[in-house]
Amino acid sequence: MIEKKVKIINNAGLHTRPAATIVKIASKYKSEFFIFKDGMNINGKSIIGVMTLAAAKGSELKLTFDGEDEKEMAEEILDYFNRGFDEL
Repeated sequence: MIEKKVKIINNAGLHTRPAATIVKIASKYKSEFFIFKDGMNINGKSIIGVMTLAAAKGSELKLTFDGEDEKEMAEEILDYFNRGFDEL
């Protein structure tokens, strides 16, 4: 299992487009993916779950990846977060 902390760095936060992209990326992999924020634990492959996070700029999230392709999944998703969802 891989655990990483990330911070939302784009101005608009985790809105619909990046949420959909995160789910799309995660769905390519077999591993499980969860996002933790303020006591909530959601499945990162669920668009409804990701949208309920309401993560604004500056929010800190914990991401967990677990499974046979966890490393590849983590790299791609972390890169997307680090690029500010391509909105910087």
